Amino acid sequence: MTTPSAATPSTASGQARGPAAPAQPGAPGGRRGSLGPVGLVLAGGISVQFGGALAVTLMPRAGALGVVTLRLLVAAVVLMVLCRPRLRGHSRADWGTVIVFGLAMAAMNGLFYQSVARIPLGPAVTLEVLGPLALSVLASRRAVNLVWAALALAGVFLLGGGGFSGLDPLGVAFALAAGAMWAAYIVFSARTGRRFPQADGLALAMAVAAVVFLPLGVLESGTKLLDPTTFALGAAVAVLSSVLPYTLELLALRRLPASTFAILMSLEPALAATAGFLVLDQALAATEAAAIALVITASMGAVRTQVGRGRARKAAGGS
Repeated sequence: MTTPSAATPSTASGQARGPAAPAQPGAPGGRRGSLGPVGLVLAGGISVQFGGALAVTLMPRAGALGVVTLRLLVAAVVLMVLCRPRLRGHSRADWGTVIVFGLAMAAMNGLFYQSVARIPLGPAVTLEVLGPLALSVLASRRAVNLVWAALALAGVFLLGGGGFSGLDPLGVAFALAAGAMWAAYIVFSARTGRRFPQADGLALAMAVAAVVFLPLGVLESGTKLLDPTTFALGAAVAVLSSVLPYTLELLALRRLPASTFAILMSLEPALAATAGFLVLDQALAATEAAAIALVITASMGAVRTQVGRGRARKAAGGS
């Protein structure tokens, strides 16, 4: 299985999505049947962000590191049981790739949850999406992407009120660092998808991430992780943020072009802001809403530029 191009801004959510096979433009389920897969992708995005909101409510009980530990651990167990990945027959390079993928996944989740423990969910996801957006701009190397980069920077400036005085600076730093790890996640997700069949690589990487994070969660939360209510809520976060969205996207990408998927994923900051408002009562100021809109526009524009570049290459090759 492959992933959408690592150059697209949002091949995977900062909430740990995994490799999936994008549909070809001429595959079944084209324009006439696109509403179904589009609905699945949107449902997956809603699930991820409401799972993130639930995770924030769980943090007073288990701490940010404890919540990440529960989420990764439960998701790893579920994916290992469902996928039953083959452990033998892989090269040292295969294992090196999946281990780095797992480390990137662990770092991305850990940093993001440290961020949402300090700043609202909507701004955190908006800052985090700058990582994949920067990856897209750098990979494309087209002048028009300077426009999208400028829009994104304008959004960040608005979000920070000219200096991030309204947001916890440490929370901002964690969100930006999570974005950098998201970019690394995209790169190694694609590499893992090329080396492992189906979702085997994702399951193994999730297991690596869970093993790496377990000592951190135990150190911060200790026996709190064994509390039945805490564990049940952590399992719900794992299902909402990892297992369910991955499954929905896997089904959608069988009939949906990767470019359309990436554009839909650019809506993540808006979904996060909605979840933050409905679940956490985190209202946005007008400037923050405008900032999120600018970053979403920049992300969508970068995706469309990348898609147009790919089509131009195909046309040149076919002429």
